[in-house]
Formats: sequence, C-alpha cells, structure tokens
Amino acid sequence: MQRFFFKARHNVGKIKAIHAEGGNRRPLLSVEKKLEEPIMLKTFRVIFSLLLILGFSATLTGKEGVDTYFPHAIGSYWIYADQDGNELTRRTAADKTVAGETYHAFSYEPALEDWADYDYHIYPNFCQVGEEWVTFLVADDLKKAVEARLTREAEVFRKLLRTEGLDLLYNIELGTQDPLYVLPISITANKQWDATRIKAKVTMRPDPPQDPVEVTLDFTIVETGKVLGTENVETPAGTFKDCLKIEYRTKTEVASFPPAPEGELHPSGESITTLWVAPNIGIVKFHREMEDVLLKAIPRPQLKASITTKTLELKRYEIQSAN
Repeated sequence: MQRFFFKARHNVGKIKAIHAEGGNRRPLLSVEKKLEEPIMLKTFRVIFSLLLILGFSATLTGKEGVDTYFPHAIGSYWIYADQDGNELTRRTAADKTVAGETYHAFSYEPALEDWADYDYHIYPNFCQVGEEWVTFLVADDLKKAVEARLTREAEVFRKLLRTEGLDLLYNIELGTQDPLYVLPISITANKQWDATRIKAKVTMRPDPPQDPVEVTLDFTIVETGKVLGTENVETPAGTFKDCLKIEYRTKTEVASFPPAPEGELHPSGESITTLWVAPNIGIVKFHREMEDVLLKAIPRPQLKASITTKTLELKRYEIQSAN
C-alpha cells in the first residue's frame, strides 16, 4: 500500500534539499429511536416550519435588504478576537474600481504573517453587493493561501521520506476563480449554490528516483454555500438578533497520475466554514474546521492528517451612517 507513494528501495547517504518554485469534521450524530408523535403534532410542526421558511425568504429578498448585512460606510471598523485572544481589525477604505466594476474596499490589522492562516470568508479586500449576488474578490489571495497550505503539507511528507533515505522534489500549480459568491440576493433557506472552485496539481518526485518516478495528484475543490436560517448570536461585543447563518462546505475530487491501484488513494480532506452575519453590523462570528488536503489523500499510516479549528467573534465595532 505504501509502495505507490515512494517506499524506499534502499538507504542513500546524500540528501538533497529541493524547494518548489512558484508560487469539521463534525462528529457523527448518534441516532436514537423516538416514540411516534401524534399525527396532529407532526402536521403542525411541518406547517410551522414551512411558514418560517416562506417568511424568511420573503423578508430577505432584494438588494436593499441584503445590503444591510454588509455595511461599508467610510470610518466603520470591526475588531474580532480568536479563541486564543488574538485580535483582527477590519476597516473600511475608499471604494475601488476593478475591471470596470465598483467594489467596497477594506484594510486589515495586523498584517498577515503566514498565508496558510488566510481565510477568504473573513479577509475580503473587495466586496460588492450586486443585483444578483454578494461577491468578494479573493482569487489572488486564495491562491497564495492554498499554495502555502499545500507546501506545508508537502514538507511534512518530505520529512517522512527523509527518514527512509529519500528526498522529495515537488511542484504546486493552482487555479482559482473570481469572484467568491458569498450570498445570493434572493435568499432561500437551505438552497445550495456554488461559492467557488479551486484546481490544484501537486507533482512529486522522489530523489533518488523510485518506482513510480513521478506521481501527480489533481485536486478539484468545489465549495458550496447554504443559508441555514437565522439565529441570535452572543459575542463579546453583545448579543445580535436575527443573524444569517451561512454555511460553506467543500467537496474535493482527487485523481492520481499514473492511476493509483484501487484502495491506494484516500479521500482528500474537507472544510466547513460558518458565518453569522447581523443586520446593520456585518459578520459577527466566524468558525472554520479544515482538514489537511494533501496528507489525508496519501495512504501512509505514518502521516497523520490534522484538523485546524479557528473561531473569531466580534469584540468591538463602530458602524458609520451610509449618509
């Protein structure tokens, strides 16, 4: 099972360092049997749920209604704190024109030190509330972030191979799309949409050469969004009512060249990101659970794919009037 991913034939004395150029999981719920509910009670619950969904859709349909969830007046700011107490400040900046389109602009403090920590849901530099979608321009920054994460994972694999007397030469190619489709203007609860798509190719070659000489993994990552409903959210900045709860999930397809023998290529890692967005305030809470993409796909029992969890909650803010 390990042979396809460069199991060493023999030890070698010389190790060469090569660097590439360019460049929640949620626990399974237990299922318990419940007593059959009275028919009238079940019918009432179904009707009540439908009324909530219909009312929710009617209330939030339209550009002006959705615009209140993404305030952008100059002078506004938001300060978030993560689970370790580290702060992130977002400030509004003057609008920018990109490819003939006007976008609301934002700046961030402190400056990002490691692109592997970047998340496009909470770090947009440019936002637009259009006629059909709320969109973020993130493709360039997303490419840097994915490359940083894949490089970090490839280095973990390289470290393992070095214990077997091999080195790893690798190259990463990426393709990302703009814009990120954050939210449709006509909102319907639990209706899914494609938010973004990422293509990644990781080519790996052992040094000295092994069998196979080279393996390429092609990842196609499609992230979908869905509005789950509204919730009241408590943060250090206060309690915010009727927040949109938006969930984004990735689904990744992975293929290998040459084709891996059956059972020798594992499913890739996935991510789940949730935003809570309050009317007239903006994003008040962010939560992300993200698995390693590359390491989880490689069938080496010595490689332990990690799950990274990050939470940001609004700590202080000031929203200026749009007028």
